[in-house]
Amino acid sequence: MSQEGKSICCAGAPPVKPVSDGNRGMTWYLMIGLPMLAAWVVVYHFLPAFSAWFTHSLLGLEPGRHLSESVKFFVLDTPKVFMLLILVVFGMGVVRSFFTVGQASKILVGKRESVGNVLAALLGIVTPFCSCSAVPLFIGFLTSGVPLGVTFSFLISAPMVNEVALVLLFGLFGWKVAGIYLGTGLIIAIVAGWVIGRMKLEKYVEPWVYQIQAAQAASEERQTWPGRVQFGLQAVREIVGKVWPYLIGGIAVGAGIHGYVPEGVLASVMGKGAWWAVPLAVLIGIPMYSNAAGIIPVVQALIAKGAALGTVLAFMMAVVGLSLPEMIILRKVLTPRLIAIFIGVVGSGILIVGYLFNLINLQ
Repeated sequence: MSQEGKSICCAGAPPVKPVSDGNRGMTWYLMIGLPMLAAWVVVYHFLPAFSAWFTHSLLGLEPGRHLSESVKFFVLDTPKVFMLLILVVFGMGVVRSFFTVGQASKILVGKRESVGNVLAALLGIVTPFCSCSAVPLFIGFLTSGVPLGVTFSFLISAPMVNEVALVLLFGLFGWKVAGIYLGTGLIIAIVAGWVIGRMKLEKYVEPWVYQIQAAQAASEERQTWPGRVQFGLQAVREIVGKVWPYLIGGIAVGAGIHGYVPEGVLASVMGKGAWWAVPLAVLIGIPMYSNAAGIIPVVQALIAKGAALGTVLAFMMAVVGLSLPEMIILRKVLTPRLIAIFIGVVGSGILIVGYLFNLINLQ
């Protein structure tokens, strides 16, 4: 048939759309991913039974002994925490593929400052949880015209209210403790940012920050779902690859506390009755170098041994929100006076949270 005949013959037929590589890739990921997710759920469900079998049957350790309880804690929490960590980092990596620095700046620029504080604190939840990696975004927001107080709401929220800690707390303690962590962390970030914004402290930002050009937005090119899946896998490789030593160290410390530290000791030192327990917990937490993923197993062990919830929350928030390494990095962009104000405002918020939840019986 001639080319002209083909044109006439097919003129009334609707065009056939080829299946895109993106759609084929997404179908393949679903076929692989759904069975893997089902297997994840099954394995997670049987972890307590496995840890008990491993400790008592395989190793032959007698139940109730210090070593036995420590080993069982470590064998249970290590796979549990890593499984939760990998799942949530992958999921949030996919979510982050929808955002760039430029897009986030557009959300914050031009908003009323109080609204901007809320939006910035919420954006902080879906950013990388390391406070050190949040600092470049902090600079990008400033140079894009985002108010200083709003950028501080982001900087406080990014390490303090992170998705990894939220999911781990939910998995280990339930929705009530996870909700307290989320709510109080957001309130601290929003209120502290608003207070810093009211104080008009822009002159205490290092001058070079405002002299550089605003960070250019990353490519706005639309990604396919397979690309987003790859983004999530890359997040797992990068984040889990960085935090696993701290995570195992935290689990080991938690296992030692769980097995060997008497309940009465922690109840007296970090209990509700000691007024000085909350500020002491904050002072101990500031110089520690860890992240939320590594500190959660320690938090679990402390609470199990009788430490007060508010004191432990204050300790955890100090570790992840006022860490010494973060202050050192912030010194590159902020003057010492502004860093001191930042520590004072955030530290006051953490102390209030600690005392408040020590008054509420949630354990």
